[in-house]
Amino acid sequence: MPKERMPKKRMTEPRSLRAKLEWGWGPLALGYVPELTEEFLTHPRRAAKLVELLWDDDDGVAGRAADILERITRKREATLDHYINRLLVENKEALLGLMPEAGPKKLRWNLALMLGRMPLTDAEARRAAAVLETWLRDPSSIVKTAALQGLADLIGHSAALKPTVLDLLHTVGRGGTAAMRTRSRLLLKRLAKSGSL
Repeated sequence: MPKERMPKKRMTEPRSLRAKLEWGWGPLALGYVPELTEEFLTHPRRAAKLVELLWDDDDGVAGRAADILERITRKREATLDHYINRLLVENKEALLGLMPEAGPKKLRWNLALMLGRMPLTDAEARRAAAVLETWLRDPSSIVKTAALQGLADLIGHSAALKPTVLDLLHTVGRGGTAAMRTRSRLLLKRLAKSGSL
């Protein structure tokens, strides 16, 4: 995989969060995501600022904000849990509402990966699953693969989704993209190991 091409270094580093998120060579570039992730892991109370930027008009800003949120919600340590859980609870409705209108693919795949970590009711899980199923027809292989992951994670919130998701995993495991077939096999193994099959 080629190294990310970054624009030439500015004389001064960007100061605002949005300016840092704007920095990158195109919307998919990593930019300052690793540094900002560490910053938000150290100061999780500030993470609400990231949620606001998910609606930014700049696809790079929205995608990198989602990338950081996905990374900090994945890293579940005792010291973070309180703040991360509160962030997800307080912004759950907004994030679910964003899903159908989410344009940038980096935003979509990171939202898909975060879903299972959110405190969803059965109805909310089914609502999210309906959107993820439409993402399985996305032109981007990574969005489709992340949607599969999100659907499998939602089984933990809604047992009613299990038959549909298992059927999708079996179907995609036979005929999806290479990444989707691999992810389907891994998810089916994980679900079997956890007793969810």
